[in-house]
Amino acid sequence: MTATTSYSQLTRDISGNIAALHKGVPGVMKGFGDMAKAAIADGALDAKTKELIALSIGVANRCDGCIGFHTKALVRLGATQAELDEALGVAVYMGGGPSLMYAANAVAAFREFAGAAAPATA
Repeated sequence: MTATTSYSQLTRDISGNIAALHKGVPGVMKGFGDMAKAAIADGALDAKTKELIALSIGVANRCDGCIGFHTKALVRLGATQAELDEALGVAVYMGGGPSLMYAANAVAAFREFAGAAAPATA
C-alpha cells in the first residue's frame, strides 16, 4: 500500500470479505469477535491505549488492514496526532525500516479517517 491508498475503501472491502468468511466459519468468527471485544475493553489500560498498541503491532507486522481498522478506531476514540506519532515511533523502533514505511501509511490512514489533508511536501 502507498500513501495514496484509500483506507476507507480498504476497510470496506475487507469488511465485505470478513462477512463472507463469517458465513463459512461462524463459530471461529464469533470467537475472534469476542476475543477482540475483551482485548480492547477498558481495564488497567483504556481502549485508546490498547488501540495504539494494536496499531503498533499492525505496523510492525506490515498489515494494511490492521492499519485501516485501528486508525479508524483511534479517530473514533479521540486519539491525537501526537499520541499516534509516539505509538508509531515505538513500532518503528521494534520493526526497523520496514515498519517506518508502514508507519507512514498509518499516518495517511489516520489523516484520511480524521478528514485532515496531507501536509505539503517539498
